[in-house]
Amino acid sequence: QVQLVESGGGLVQAGGSLRLSCTASRRTFSNYSMGWFRQAPGKEREFVAAISRNASSIFYADSVKGRFTISRDNAKNTVYLQMNSLKPEDTAVYYCVASRVILSRKPDDWAYWGQGTQVTVSS
Repeated sequence: QVQLVESGGGLVQAGGSLRLSCTASRRTFSNYSMGWFRQAPGKEREFVAAISRNASSIFYADSVKGRFTISRDNAKNTVYLQMNSLKPEDTAVYYCVASRVILSRKPDDWAYWGQGTQVTVSS
């Protein structure tokens, strides 16, 4: 079992930046692939980005490619999502996810989820 705690959400104007952090409870953090999903009101959960255990594999949703960057610090049990050039359509609750067995764009493939952090981008 691993517990995930997100932080860094908030209100920002369009064009601005935010950095989300997610800290995991397990010392074996380096054994987990990590990722981010988001969910806007009335919409399904949407894949944002994922990173493999040693950061050798990283991929993004087309909607955020070139604007968002996922990274991890295994010594701090933390994964980050740097979000630049934010748009109103990026407004959502952002969830950190973890898995020991897979790196996937599908929400059902991820075993562990954080409680979410709200990101609101005003126009």
